Amino acid sequence: MNDPLIDAESLVKKRKKYELTETGFNEVPRKYRKFYRRWRGTGDQLADNEVLCPVCLVVIRSARELRPGDRVYCMPCMSRLTVVEKNGMLIATVVY
Repeated sequence: MNDPLIDAESLVKKRKKYELTETGFNEVPRKYRKFYRRWRGTGDQLADNEVLCPVCLVVIRSARELRPGDRVYCMPCMSRLTVVEKNGMLIATVVY
């Protein structure tokens, strides 16, 4: 039997999971500190679970791999962002 729903689910790649540790970012409540870190400048590399906020230049981290179309929230500047891919790198664009 060829079930289209089962085939569609098997085609979706599972997202990688990441273990987040606190990075010393103290501009948000303690509960949320592991989801943010400071941008270290031009030599800083972003992981698959990180995206840079273009408003306040804080790196937003996720416990799962980020993909284009995902929505993230930057608590320090209170911006809602959408993840897009540009030149092979994930970048956040401001929704509002």
